[in-house]
Amino acid sequence: MCLLMLGIISICFIYSAQIYSGGKQWQMQLVWLTAGGFFYLGISSMNYKILLEKGHLVYILGIVALLLVMTPIGFEKYGSRRWIDLGILRVQPTEAAKIGTLILCASILARSKIGTLRESLSPLGKVLVATALPIVLIFLQPDLGSTLVFPPMVFTLLFLAKIPLRFFAIVVAIIVPVLGMITVDMYRFQKHLETTDQTPLQNLHGRNGYEKHSWVPLQDYQRNRILAFVAPDIADPQGIGVNWNRAQSLIAVGSGGFSGKGLGQSTQAKLGYLPSSVAHNDFIYSVLAEEKGFLGGAFVLLLLAAVVGNGFRIAGQARDRFGMLLATGISVIFMIHIFINIGMTLGIAPITGLPLPMLSYGGSFVISCCILQGLLQSIYRFRKDFS
Repeated sequence: MCLLMLGIISICFIYSAQIYSGGKQWQMQLVWLTAGGFFYLGISSMNYKILLEKGHLVYILGIVALLLVMTPIGFEKYGSRRWIDLGILRVQPTEAAKIGTLILCASILARSKIGTLRESLSPLGKVLVATALPIVLIFLQPDLGSTLVFPPMVFTLLFLAKIPLRFFAIVVAIIVPVLGMITVDMYRFQKHLETTDQTPLQNLHGRNGYEKHSWVPLQDYQRNRILAFVAPDIADPQGIGVNWNRAQSLIAVGSGGFSGKGLGQSTQAKLGYLPSSVAHNDFIYSVLAEEKGFLGGAFVLLLLAAVVGNGFRIAGQARDRFGMLLATGISVIFMIHIFINIGMTLGIAPITGLPLPMLSYGGSFVISCCILQGLLQSIYRFRKDFS
């Protein structure tokens, strides 16, 4: 029921976000949600335990799809090559890679004996390699936001599989200096902007040449987004460059007040301050909050919380380790998307382009959400068949 309500809300607010620009994406969203419904019914009627032995096939499919992005059928937009152009539609293989990686990692951990760190090196190595490959391929597109989904998902699975805490201590010991390197790099980037006297509009598309001289594998537009989050007054003091979407999103959310302006009355989207290219996907929550206010935003958050909570409930009821790991991983994926997407609309997370589950426009993402929710229902439906 929550998924159905979220789907209806999605169509309404995608329509509302584009009502003045004449966009018809709400019609395609209806198609994607209908197709996703069929995927949901089909997957939920399939016994998920088939994936315990066949999960590697889903993973291979996702990796092959990511590799196809680099071929002539790959489609580039906004400087990123993230889609496969099939003529009648474009597919974003990142979503298939997420599902495949989750299934394969859960399968490896469910079938492996976990003991001391030394005894767990084999499954641990397999999981880390299986995770690193799609992360690298997605990062090269480049799509930094989607890569952020993988580490929390995989580390949650490793923790639930009872990998020794010593491993996590080692990971933290590695992450801390890496974050330090990124911090130093961002400081150097800021100084580079100051010395080259870059304007906010030049900074928007990263046209400053710093990435050619840096040893950190980030593109300048990614540095711009990070800097706009941690120091917006430095990255874009006038709010007309890289900080524009964030500033307009905050205005939209704040102007909605307690009960909102009414459906179709979003002035930020209507007047184009919240760009039409993002209002119906990455910033759909901003449109919703402006038109339905705190009440509407809170209601949607409750629906999303119910979806995530249901996933953890099913994980707790699963009778086997594979089902428990799979259900938990699905819930973590949804949590990450929800937190980062709504966080960036509220200015408490950097802008990464991660869509909001069941609400943001996008065929590949909508169908992947329905597939994941179908897997959850399969775990719940077939939990009594465990032997």
